Order: sequence, then C-alpha cells, then structure tokens
Amino acid sequence: MTALSDPLALPCGQVLPNRLMKAALSEGLGTADFGPDERLDRLYRRWGTGGFGLIVTGNVMVDRTQLGEPGNVVVEDERHLGALHRWAETAKAGGSRVWMQINHPGRQANPLASKAQPVAPSAIALDIPGVPAPRALTDAEITDLVHRYATTARVAEAAGFDGVQVHGAHGYLVSQFLSPLANQRTDRWGGDAQRRARFVLEVVRAIRAEVSDSFAVAIKLNSADFQRGGFTEDESRAVISLLAAERLDLIEISGGSYESPAMMGRPVTRSASTAAREAYFLDYARSVRALAGAVPLAVTGGFRTRTAMDAAVDSRECDVVGLGRPSTLDPGAAGELLGGRTTRLPSRQISLRLPAALTALASIKALEGALDLQWHTDQLHRLGAGEDPDPHRTPWLTAATMLQRNGLDAFRSRRGSTVRAKNRKFQIERTVGRYVGNPAVRALSRIGVRTSLAAELETTGRKSGQPRVVPVSVSFDDTGAWVISQHGTRSGWAANIGADPKVRVRQGDRWRTGVAELRPGDDVAARARGFASNPAFAGLTAATFRALASDPISVRITFTD
Repeated sequence: MTALSDPLALPCGQVLPNRLMKAALSEGLGTADFGPDERLDRLYRRWGTGGFGLIVTGNVMVDRTQLGEPGNVVVEDERHLGALHRWAETAKAGGSRVWMQINHPGRQANPLASKAQPVAPSAIALDIPGVPAPRALTDAEITDLVHRYATTARVAEAAGFDGVQVHGAHGYLVSQFLSPLANQRTDRWGGDAQRRARFVLEVVRAIRAEVSDSFAVAIKLNSADFQRGGFTEDESRAVISLLAAERLDLIEISGGSYESPAMMGRPVTRSASTAAREAYFLDYARSVRALAGAVPLAVTGGFRTRTAMDAAVDSRECDVVGLGRPSTLDPGAAGELLGGRTTRLPSRQISLRLPAALTALASIKALEGALDLQWHTDQLHRLGAGEDPDPHRTPWLTAATMLQRNGLDAFRSRRGSTVRAKNRKFQIERTVGRYVGNPAVRALSRIGVRTSLAAELETTGRKSGQPRVVPVSVSFDDTGAWVISQHGTRSGWAANIGADPKVRVRQGDRWRTGVAELRPGDDVAARARGFASNPAFAGLTAATFRALASDPISVRITFTD
C-alpha cells in the first residue's frame, strides 16, 4: 500500500519526503527590477514549514519584456543570484524540495505589465477582451526562446533550487505551440501534431543538457484545452509518450486555459467517478499511466479530502497530489493532513453571483475565472505581508484589487476592436446595469446610503413619455453636474435627453431639476477622474469608466431649480 506520507524516489535521484506538492501559484511579488523580494521570503517560509514534500514556485518568466502578470520574477541571467539563493534556502528550510516553475506567457502576456507586443507561434489573438493580438515568432526567435528556458534552469540550479518545472499548460507559450488553435504555422514548428510538439521537446532537451543529472526537470501539461478545435486528450497522450523518453522527473497533469479555465473547475464536465474522487483530471491521469513509463505523475486540481488523496496515490492513478488554492488559505495544509489534524482542506470558489443570463457569456466566464485566481492571489499577498489569510474576503473587494493591480485592460475590448466587439461590450454593460447596478443602487437608497457614485437620473422616455429613472455616477458642482454616458447615444437615457433635455438628478436626499446637454467634445478620460470622492482613487475611477465604455460622451446638467 502506498500512502501520502511515503517518500518518492525520482529518476534524477532526488527523493521527495512525501507525496504532497504545493502546486505553482503565480505570486506577483517580484521587485520593480523583476527580482524576488522579502515578501516572497515570508510567503515561502510559511509554505516551507508547511509539511509539503515538494514546493513548486509560481511563474518565473524567461523574458523580462514578456510578462504574465505584474510582479513576475524574471530570470534571464545571474543578476539576482543572491536574492534567488535566499528564496530557495528559505523555502527548503523545512525539508521540502523546491522547484522553480519557468514560463513564457506568449499571447497571454499582460498588456500593462509587458511593454512589448506579445509574441506567439501564430498571430492569433485570445478570445479575451483587452488582450492585444500577438505577432508570430520568427524561426530565430523560437530558437532563442529554447535557449532562454535552458539559461533560466541553469541559474535556478546555481541559486540552490532542486529543479525546474516547465509550464506547458493553461494557455501559455508551450501550450500555445501544442494547440492547433494557437499554432497554425506550416514550418518545422507547426502544422501536424508532431511538429507542434517540437518546441516543448527542444525546450526539455536544452534544459537537460544545461543542468546536472541530479537536478530535477519536470513539466506541467494540459490534458486538453477544453476548447473546440483545440489540443485534445489524444494529442496530449501522444505528447506524454514523447516526453517519457526525455529524462523527465515528474509530469503534472492539468487542463484548460484562461479562455476556458478548467484548472479552476470551470467549466469541466466530469464523470460521476471523477466527481466522487474530487480531482478534475484523475480519469485522464489513469489513461496515461502506462504511456508515462517510469516518469511519476502528479495531479493538481480539485483534491480536498485526505480520503480522496489516499485513494488516488494508493491506486497509482497518480504518484503526487498537487494542492494549489487550499494552500493559500492554509499554508500548513500538508502538515495538517499528514499529522491527522484535519481530513478536509478549506476551499472557496469565488464568484460575483451574477444572473445566469450574464454568466453564460464567454467573457464573463473568463472574468470570473480571473477573479477566482485573483482572490487566492490576494491571500498570497497577505501572507507575503506577514499577515494570515482572510477566508472571508469579499469577491467585490478582490474585483477592485484586480483593477488596481492587474490593470483594467482585462475588462476592455481588444485594441483595434470592431463594431461587433463594441456591441458585445454594450450588451454586457447593459446587463450588468440591469441586474447588478440598478438593484444595488435601489438597495442603497432604501437603507439611506447616498453617494455620487450611486445616484439616480430621471429622463422622459422618448417613446413612452413616462419618467425613466436609471442609476448613474454624478460629479456635482455649484451650478450643476456632470454625468458620463458610457455608450453615447446608444444608452437609452442619453437618447431620451436628445429628445427632451429636461431632467432630474438626485443629489443626496434631494431631487434637483435641470437641463442636460451632450458634450461630445469633452475629454471624457479627464472628466472621469473628477468623479472620485478622494483624489487617491482618481485613476481607479477613471479606469473603471474607461473599462465599461465604448463610445463615451460627457453630459452637462445645468440646474434650473
């Protein structure tokens, strides 16, 4: 019988003290010059004493011009060797093995964190608002990237890390090369499945040639993209067969991308047997056990109870159980399980609980997946600050943090967006207003809460002739007020003003009458900054308006009462 507490010998000769792995979670705790700072030390000190047999770091990028998130650590050379060594030693102090996850975002590069245009196998954009289209890599650039992965691995070994894990899942660059949706090249790097696998094989071979035999080399691989026409389970099995011959020490199974975030439990359709055993990708792992040969398998995603983990390891469906999100709420989760102090780990799936009509939209699914990820990242930031996790943190507070930390381009249409994209955005904003904004403002009004960011505007319906009241944000001054119509005259209330400019607007507990005028020549971006109740929030307020707008127009209301 194999137990969670049993050690695991790896092909490179390393021995993991137990079968529980702290899976990679992108921390976003790097310094301004992309090195690790004391916050990472504090975070990994908690995990390092948490009882894990293996700790895998979050995204460490191989190119400082291409970042997945603000705050990524980047390793291109030895410039941060001292800080990297401190990070590794801190994480290993409790006896865990520590591997650095190395990555390139490809077309998933964050548009605010990365100053250069994203690059990818092909010039095919993500189906996520706000992410610019990439340019296709040249053959020489692809060869250079292979060497970058190897260089990062060499520096990781010099810094004292025990191994590296190549991130080949979740829609990042390696995953993009494998996917027929993202890779439509016709040269040696694309075309059929075998050529699409060339990049990952070259990366693994280059790393293995650069590091010592006792240094672990692993990969995180998608079971599938969970997208129509994407990387399939059959193609993934073929890649595992190829990788099994490349002196790997662990293959971690995951799935999905940020367009279809299956790695966070949405929207994977699971068999009844897999649901009972909790892990999202356990059925797939069982199907590739023989293909992996002597390479151990790890499965991450969905595990919550000691019973399910014991069963998965004892049955040899996997050799290592990966714990991601639960480790953000309990950094000592492994020790709690192995010591018998708990049999179930804490977990939360974060959602804004929007109406079904809204959550069915692909862009909202992606947003909620990002929100879930960010909520757990917020817990990492608390740990990095020397605080304890906050399991009661509200999703709406995390949404505000997303806007501040990761940039509002995640909520905006792609650069060079088409009329179709604007129409889709208009429909989303209108649905949010109808099902979230309007009820929220009315609820605030009922309990006596008054704020310029939750006021009401009354116009006369151009067709019905009846009063129409809508929630708006208002900036008041001595003679009137400013409102922004986020979608110009496509907004019903703005069209009403064009037909009848007489309006009423609520200022605190008082309704004011006035005449409204559309001001298309006004600087909406500058105007929006004035809506903040505190100057410190001016940038966030302006960015929020910008994120929700398609063809914004300022509206001036002059009081007549």
